[in-house]
Amino acid sequence: MRLKGKIALITGGANGIGLATAERFAREGAKIILWDVSAKGNDVVERLKKAGNEAIFNMVSVTNKDEVENGVAEAKAHFGRIDILINNAGITKDRTLLKMSKQEWDDVISVNQTGVFNCTQAVAPIMKDQHYGRIISASSNVAIHGNYGQTNYVATKSAIIGMTKVWALELGRYGITANCIAPGFIQTAMTAAMPEEMRKQSLPHIPLGKWGSPDDIANGYLYLASDEASFVSGICLTIDGGATR
Repeated sequence: MRLKGKIALITGGANGIGLATAERFAREGAKIILWDVSAKGNDVVERLKKAGNEAIFNMVSVTNKDEVENGVAEAKAHFGRIDILINNAGITKDRTLLKMSKQEWDDVISVNQTGVFNCTQAVAPIMKDQHYGRIISASSNVAIHGNYGQTNYVATKSAIIGMTKVWALELGRYGITANCIAPGFIQTAMTAAMPEEMRKQSLPHIPLGKWGSPDDIANGYLYLASDEASFVSGICLTIDGGATR
C-alpha cells in the first residue's frame, strides 16, 4: 500500500473528486481526515470505517480561518500528525466580466484561493516540525488557457499554480513538497450543471475524445502524495486528456 500509515487531510471530500480521493487514499492505507461544508461527509466516513479504514469528519468551511485552525488542532490531537494536505475544495460562480457581481468574485476567491491559503498556513507548521509533508492543491487547465465566463475561477486557479511554486521554495528545506494538479473536464456534479451544448463543444478539443472521471484526478493526487514523488516539487500536473498541449 502506497500510503500505509500516512495521515491525509482532504478538503471538499464529501463529493466528486474529493470523495474519490478519500476512497483511493483509504484503499492505499492512509488514515483520512475529511472536511466539507456538507453533512454528507459523515456518511463518507461511516462507509470508510465499515470498510476497515480509520477516518474522521469535520464540517469545516475553508474560508473560516478559526474553523480551519480548530479543525487542524483536532486532527493533530486525534492522529498526532498530518502528512498529506489535499486542497481540493472549490466552487464556481460563472459570469462574463461585464456581468459578474462583486459578490460572485468574492465568493470564488474566498473558497478557491483564500481557503487554500488558510489550510496550508495552518497545516505547514505541523509538517515543518515533522520534517515531512505533501501539499497538493487543485488548480485547473483553464488557469493555463483561460475560459469564457470564468474570470473569478481562472484567477483563483492561476493563483494556485503561483502559490504552489512559492511554497515549494519556502518549505522544501523542511522536507515538504508542494505541487498542484490541473484537471480538465471531469464528470462531477459541478460539471453536470453545465449546458449540454457546452459539454458537447468541449469534446473536439480533447484528443482522447472523452471527459475524465474523479478517479483520474484521485490517481494524480495519489502519485504526488506517495514516496514515488519524493523528488517532485513545484510542479502543476495537467490531467485533461491532452487538451493542454
